[in-house]
Amino acid sequence: MILDFYNPPRALLALSSKEGLEIGGSKLIVSIDEERNFYSEGHIYSEMSWAEFYDEEGLEDVIDSFTQREFESINEDSEALVDSISETIHKIIKRKRLFYGVFDLEVDAFLNENTIIPGLKIPPNVINKLMSAHRNTRDKILFPKILRETGNQTKVQIKFYGDKKNHLIFIGSTLEELANQLRAVRGFATGIVCTTQILANFYILNDNIVYKDEDERKLYLDMKNIHLIEEGIKNEILTPVNWFRIDLGIHALETLDLWEKIKNSDKLQVAIAEYDHYLLEMIFEEFEKLQTENEIGYNIMDDFLQMNAQERKEILKDISIAIKILRENLKD
Repeated sequence: MILDFYNPPRALLALSSKEGLEIGGSKLIVSIDEERNFYSEGHIYSEMSWAEFYDEEGLEDVIDSFTQREFESINEDSEALVDSISETIHKIIKRKRLFYGVFDLEVDAFLNENTIIPGLKIPPNVINKLMSAHRNTRDKILFPKILRETGNQTKVQIKFYGDKKNHLIFIGSTLEELANQLRAVRGFATGIVCTTQILANFYILNDNIVYKDEDERKLYLDMKNIHLIEEGIKNEILTPVNWFRIDLGIHALETLDLWEKIKNSDKLQVAIAEYDHYLLEMIFEEFEKLQTENEIGYNIMDDFLQMNAQERKEILKDISIAIKILRENLKD
């Protein structure tokens, strides 16, 4: 499935040449709509610099100087962080979207494994191939320009690859179905972004995404994706650009450096509570709509409001199953 990513961060579009390369990274909040379009909603930080190589024989790959091209950060400013997150949540609600998660993109010409989680080891020969492919692409000035203009916005098209890709694009067709899954999901996926002439391909190398507390989180390395990347590089179809990490759902906020400092902020708690209410209303409206279409009459919202946290958690699981059954009944 090819998805549109509107107003993508510069780190996803990093370019390089014989003279130098862009390095840096971005961490941002991303939303999703019913058609699974992604939207950049606000940066936690974004830093991109131009690293220029020495213009001397034998030193062509050695960095001589850095020039900062872009910098904005609220990563270490608790007040600004609370204000920005709260405003972003309200904007997502107003635009009838969902809080998809937090994207972290690192551009380093594959000199290290910045966003790969501790304990996950990528074979050195693979890292060497990534570095070599990056060098070869910049020497030939082959970095594709995949950014497109659309009205007053920009966008790139992206695609996820991997056995666990459904953990990132989910199952179902309605916003309510996506809301139900995003409300329950926890965890993150990491991997490598490689571009073709038209797409930014997200190759998932590992994830620990779960939907239930009892689900097991296992460390793995998707060797099939590694081989796909190697083949794409060999045939000069793929250009490796950066590492990525995607933390899913509103719980992704808990990964922020200042989370422990900001989590008890009244303003932030109100915004998160309003978002949770927004999701619950959406889920219950879908359930009640399907009840009506199946000629079942029962208003569960009144009972739900009287339940404790554990009871609400259990009933939401039951509602999720019930929605699937009711949809199937309508198809028959």
